[in-house]
Amino acid sequence: MPRESQKSKLARANAVLEQLHRGYPDAKIELEYTAPFELLIATILSAQATDVSVNAATPALFEVYPNATALSKAKLEEVEALIKTIGLFRNKAKNIIATAQILVAKYNSEMPNDFDALLTLPGVGRKTATVVLSNAFGRPGIAVDTHVGRLARRLGFSASENPDVVETDLEKLFPKDQWIFVHHALILHGRRVCDSRKPKCETCTLLERCPQVGV
Repeated sequence: MPRESQKSKLARANAVLEQLHRGYPDAKIELEYTAPFELLIATILSAQATDVSVNAATPALFEVYPNATALSKAKLEEVEALIKTIGLFRNKAKNIIATAQILVAKYNSEMPNDFDALLTLPGVGRKTATVVLSNAFGRPGIAVDTHVGRLARRLGFSASENPDVVETDLEKLFPKDQWIFVHHALILHGRRVCDSRKPKCETCTLLERCPQVGV
């Protein structure tokens, strides 16, 4: 197969974007939250876990610990009990308590609107920081989780397994004001159609734009 030109790839990306808007016009984050602090904690908890499991646990968690000040004073075993249905709950309980303590000590109990500052918090990596900033503060970004990475490779938009590289590749193809939407829409398409093991190619609205069908 001849190597695709950047011009052709940009044209395909634009066509994919149009189709995603038709298929997922209201695409948004599926984690439930009412404040930036809640989103930060929920996103930390969502690592290697489903949004459904996180959404089932966080109402009780936030009822007891509604802000960073309250969570910073929490006992580990009590937090563990509230999030025990979420994967890796013991380590995550430690991380969210430690994160809350840092927010209290360094940021007046508020979540910083700063990428580098978020990366210093326990349990926060590049993907989590991007998710939090884009949804809480509208900062453009394409957070690359397993769904976004898989679709980027299947659609021929990136050849890398490195999420940071995939993020850069996608941001070169899509308009900056569409990055947040692209992130959410690709996740929804990955969950509903482009499954990792059994993609529903027969019903995929992106099939005509996919150069690696069945990969």
